[in-house]
Parts: sequence; C-alpha cells; structure tokens
Amino acid sequence: MEDVPFEQAESYEPEDGWRRVEMAGSPAFSVEWFEKPPGHSSPMHDHENEQVCLVTEGELTVYTEDDEVTLGPYDSVWLESGEPHRVENTGDAVAVGIDVFAPGRSFDFWLDRAWGHARRVAKLFVGASRLSVRDATDYHAHRVYRV
Repeated sequence: MEDVPFEQAESYEPEDGWRRVEMAGSPAFSVEWFEKPPGHSSPMHDHENEQVCLVTEGELTVYTEDDEVTLGPYDSVWLESGEPHRVENTGDAVAVGIDVFAPGRSFDFWLDRAWGHARRVAKLFVGASRLSVRDATDYHAHRVYRV
C-alpha cells in the first residue's frame, strides 16, 4: 500500500491559477487532482493515455474536434487515447476535478510542454541578446510558467 497525503503530494502550476497535484497511482494508471480558474483553457492536445475527467466543483467544458460537453459537479467524461481535446473552465468559479490516466503518465506532462515552448521562444531572442539558449529558456520558463 502507498498513501499520498494531499498536503505532501507533488504539485505544480503549469499556468497561473491552474494547479495540478499528483495523487496515488501506478504504471497502469495515474491520478491527478486539479483546480482551474474561470476562463482558463488548456490548449488543444492529445496523449497516448486514455483519460477520465471527473468534476467535483464548478463547471468545465471539454472540447474535442467533433464534440463538446459541459460537466458540472460529479459529471465525468472519457477520452480515448490519442483523442485531441482541450478543457476550459466555462463557469464563474474555480473548477476542481480529478483526472485519471491509463496507462499512467508522467506527472511532468505539462512541464515538458512548458519547457519545450520556452525553448522555442528562447531561440527567437538569443540572436538579439547575449543569453545562451539554455539561459533564455530558463528565464522564459520561470517567468511565464513559474516552473
């Protein structure tokens, strides 16, 4: 058995107000608690994992290429592996929920994307500054993504 006390769990904010907390899981599945501020949307993305998103507070709208569904407290949605989607808080209050991924995924999924984006942006500025790509990437990732 492995217990994960919420206050001791690993957490990060991929963007301001969007907090994710790694809960108990295994290579077969992973569980992440999250909160998302009003108006916030993840970018359209996909991953190799199936996903179940369960809303516990507030309202989220899940968009795919072909459909959309608005979820309230205790509503859930299942997304296939590889299915492009984005999740937006379309309500007036902070939305809270739980994501379950199968198979389990790395908790740094969004950090990997943040650092990759930061590196691409940094390359644009290196030519006009004395910063190395690494220094510019670190600066941009910390300033924009607060990693």
